[in-house]
Formats: sequence, C-alpha cells, structure tokens
Amino acid sequence: MGLRIEHDDEMVENHEINVTPFIDVMLVLLIIFMVAAPLATVDIKVDLPTAGAQPEETPDEPLYLTLGADHSLTLGDTPVAEDSLAAALERAADGQKDPRIFLRADRTVNYQNLMATLDQLRAAGYLKVALVAREGGSGGRE
Repeated sequence: MGLRIEHDDEMVENHEINVTPFIDVMLVLLIIFMVAAPLATVDIKVDLPTAGAQPEETPDEPLYLTLGADHSLTLGDTPVAEDSLAAALERAADGQKDPRIFLRADRTVNYQNLMATLDQLRAAGYLKVALVAREGGSGGRE
C-alpha cells in the first residue's frame, strides 16, 4: 500500500499494486525454463541387456525361448520356426497356458524384433513372460 502526497497536504491511499517485482520473477523463471527445456529432450543411448535386480527363483523345468542375433528362435535346445512357435510351446508346456516363458534375446536384436516375438507369445496365449538378462550392475557397458 503506497501513499501519495498531494499539494493540499492530504494523505491519500494509493490502491495500485506494484507489479515490477512480479515481472522480474516471471522473467527469471522464463530464462530458467528456456535453458532447462533443451536439456530435458536430449537423446540418450539405451543399452539394456544387464540387470542389477535380485534374480527370482526359477521353476524346476523353466521354458527358455531364445531369440538369437540372426533372429532365429530356439525353445530350450531345439530350434523352432517362427510359424510353428505356438505349437512348439504347447508341446513343451503340456498344453498349459500359465507357465512362465523365460525370453532370452541377444543384445544385438533390435527392439522391433523383440516386440514381434512378444506379440507371437501373446497371440499364442502365453502372457507370463520374463525377460532374462545377465546379472551385474554395469548397465551393459562392458
């Protein structure tokens, strides 16, 4: 609240808000966001094959599905064609759809091929899929 002195020596209240400090704060915030926004959109290379999480217990006879670097599929030790994956999984799981499938993929396999394999498993009715990684906390930068 400010006071204005007039010529007739009366004190009159000034009801205007001083917005200069508000504008100064807004300009500083604008500069901070202008500097911080480009830093938040930097592309980061992701390399995911190693995990530092505690491994869970595996069942007595786990079903391992391996996606090789050449995009070949192997169920356990048996090579499997892409179009016969559902039948091979049904034989290996004795017709059950609830066993967990442990999916191992080579680190050079691209994400699209990994997702295509997961889609095949989902289409075959196998919804419990665990991704297998090497143990260690280096983040795959070896």
